[in-house]
Amino acid sequence: MSSQLRKAIKEEGVIVAPGVFNPIVALLAERIGFRALYFSGGAFANSLALPDLGVTTLSEVVRAASEITSVINVPLIVDVDTGFGEALNVMRTVELMERANVAAIHIEDQVMPKKCGHLPNKEVVPTEEMVKKIIAAKQTSKSGIVVIARTDARAVEGLDSAIERAQTYVKAGADMIFPEALESEDEFKEFAKKVHAPLLANMTEFGKTPYIEVSKFEEMGYKVVIFPMTAFRVMLKAVEEALKELKQKGTQKGLLHKMLTREQIYELISYYKYEQTDRLLHEKALALLSDTH
Repeated sequence: MSSQLRKAIKEEGVIVAPGVFNPIVALLAERIGFRALYFSGGAFANSLALPDLGVTTLSEVVRAASEITSVINVPLIVDVDTGFGEALNVMRTVELMERANVAAIHIEDQVMPKKCGHLPNKEVVPTEEMVKKIIAAKQTSKSGIVVIARTDARAVEGLDSAIERAQTYVKAGADMIFPEALESEDEFKEFAKKVHAPLLANMTEFGKTPYIEVSKFEEMGYKVVIFPMTAFRVMLKAVEEALKELKQKGTQKGLLHKMLTREQIYELISYYKYEQTDRLLHEKALALLSDTH
């Protein structure tokens, strides 16, 4: 999948990668036609009723990513927070992510415990510490996994520092740069003008970044735009409203028009293929038994 993503990055146009957090949401996104998907650490942690503070473990994220890559045929970009430790831990992270058939990972330069990039009071590690992690990731990779370096320095040290860090991360071997929590379209333009590498933009909600259309990012030269929490937040709101109506009215009749039908879900998960396979196995078993008598 890494080669598929690398090819897409080199092509004209921008890649829109919606955030997915479990296999069936990933299937929906692929069915709708997205060329790549994004596994959000924040959405995953929140789906476990945990905060986005780096409290999920490497094994949990690897397992969840594996469950997604096993059912899709498009590249998956995975948020690995700060790499689950220091440079040596990053090496282990890369090994396991490659076994999980992940196309790309992004590592951020925050101090642990990391925070959502759009919250205050973040801290960033010294540049050399992040450089060590990038070098470790690149020299460990056997499949050519795309290594994305995220910098949170804009909110901590200012835009110029974020640009300088990004330029250093490119020299260290990062395949793509992810500037987190830029605060205006002009800042995104300035970043793109001075950082000569493929760039990823985060179009999350309720944060420091204004809402900018994908077409604008494409004009500025960004190659990937992620929407990490969009589907998750919409889903939670829809579930909340459904549960409230169920409690108030004692029936789900008024919600039917908002649901995927049983048939639509079965089609999405290839239910009938499983059923057909089971039937064929049963027929073969019966034929074998009849031949032995």
